[in-house]
Amino acid sequence: MYGIIDCDNCYVSCERVFRPDLKDKPVVVLSNNDGCVVARSNEAKRMGIKAGTPYYQLAELFPNQKIAVFSSNYELYGELTARVMAIIHKEAPAYFRYSIDECFVYLNGMEHLDLKAWGEELHKKIKRSVGMPVSIGLAPNKTLAKTASHFAKKYQGYRHCCMIDTDEKRIKALKLFPVEEVWGIGRRYAARLVNLGVKTAYDFARYDLAWVKATFNNIVVERTWRELNGEDCVPNEEMAKKKSICTSRSFNGMITDIDALRTHVSHYAARCAEKLRRQGTVASIVGVFLNTNPFRDDLPQYWNFQEMRLITPTASTITIVQTANEVLQMLFRQGYHYKKAGVIVMGVGPNSTIQQDLFDINAEQFEKMRRLDAVIDRINKVNGSETIILGSQQYTQKNGKGKAEVFANAIKHEPKGQSVQSGTCHETDESLLRKSKAQFKSKNPTTRWSDIVVLK
Repeated sequence: MYGIIDCDNCYVSCERVFRPDLKDKPVVVLSNNDGCVVARSNEAKRMGIKAGTPYYQLAELFPNQKIAVFSSNYELYGELTARVMAIIHKEAPAYFRYSIDECFVYLNGMEHLDLKAWGEELHKKIKRSVGMPVSIGLAPNKTLAKTASHFAKKYQGYRHCCMIDTDEKRIKALKLFPVEEVWGIGRRYAARLVNLGVKTAYDFARYDLAWVKATFNNIVVERTWRELNGEDCVPNEEMAKKKSICTSRSFNGMITDIDALRTHVSHYAARCAEKLRRQGTVASIVGVFLNTNPFRDDLPQYWNFQEMRLITPTASTITIVQTANEVLQMLFRQGYHYKKAGVIVMGVGPNSTIQQDLFDINAEQFEKMRRLDAVIDRINKVNGSETIILGSQQYTQKNGKGKAEVFANAIKHEPKGQSVQSGTCHETDESLLRKSKAQFKSKNPTTRWSDIVVLK
C-alpha cells in the first residue's frame, strides 16, 4: 500500500497557524513579486478567485470584499512543512517528499493495521502538533493514492483520509474523477482525451492498452492507464537525483543594464549550487538564458541561451556564479528590455567520483572551497537564507548603498500581513522590501528547537 499526504491549501494554512482570526475568512497568498494569486483558502475559491488572478484585479473583480492578502514567505512555509514531514517520518516506515506540501509514504509491513484509522489519527496528530490540516489518500499504487487524496480533501465524510483498497471502490472513484485531474495526464493530453469523448478516469481506464499505446505512444500515459486499472507500475524513480537543475524568475519590471542582470543571475546560480550540494551532486555545464517580454510588441524582442563546460565538475557557489556571469557577458545585448533570466546546471553526477583535470585541479584549493560552502550552508540554514552571500549577489540602491546596508532599515519597517480591503496596500520602506515587493509579507514567528537553551 502507498499513501500520499498533502497539506490542504498549504501556504494559506501556514499563514493561519499564527493568525487564527483568519479561520473561515477568504485568504490569498501572492507570487514572488506580489504579481498574482498562487494560493487560496476554500472561502476564496468559493468567492470565485482563481489561481493566477493578477493582484491588481482583485479590487475590480471583488469590490468591497475583505480579503486577507499575504506575500509569499517561503522560510515560514518551509519551516512548518518540515515539521509536518518530521511527524510523518516517525509514523511511516518510509517516505519520499514529493513537493513542499506533499509526500508519498510506503506502508510495507503495516498491512495488519487498520490503515484508515491510522491515517485519521495521523491527521489529528499533525493538526494538534503543527496546526496544519492535511488530506491523506491510501491505495495499492501512487496514481490511485493521488485520486484518493482528492476525495479526502473534498468530502468531509472521509475524515481527512480516503482509502481505495477494493476494486469496487476503485471503479466508483474513477467514475467520479475528471480525466484532466488524473496524476500523469498533462494539460495537452487531457484536452486530447476530452476531444475523444473521454471525460472521466473510468472512461480512460476502459480503453484497451493497445489503443493507449497507438494513440499516445507515451510511457507515462501508459503507466497511468495501468495504475488506474489496479497495477503498481510507476517506479520509485523519484528517489533519483535530478539530472539538471534550473532556477529562473521573471523580474519585477524590466531591466536594461547588465549590472542589475548580473545580480539576479548570481542569485540564481547560487541557488543552483545550493541544490547541487543538498543532493550530493556536482555539475559539469553551466547555462544561462535571457529573454525580453513577449507581450510587449512595441519593444524589440530578444531570446538567447548559451552554456559553458567546466573543466572539473563542481558544486562550488563561487565557481558556478563566476561561470554564469561569464556566460551572461556573452549573452547580453545592449538596447533590450529584459523580463526574465535563468541559470541551468547540467551534466549532474555524484560528488564521490569527480573526474579531475590534470592542469585544473588544486586539491588544497578544492578542499578549502568545499569547507567554505559547508560553513555558509550551515550559517544560512540556522540564521535564514542569504545571511551570507557573494558580493555579486548584492543589490545596490541609487544612493550607492548595498543590500546589507539597507537591510536593517527595511526590517524596522516590515509591514504585517493582515486582513485588508481588496485593492489597498501597506506603506513600505523604500529599500529592500521594494526590491522584493513583499508588502504583505508576514513575520517568521517560528522557533527552531536548536535555538532553545537546554537547562541542566
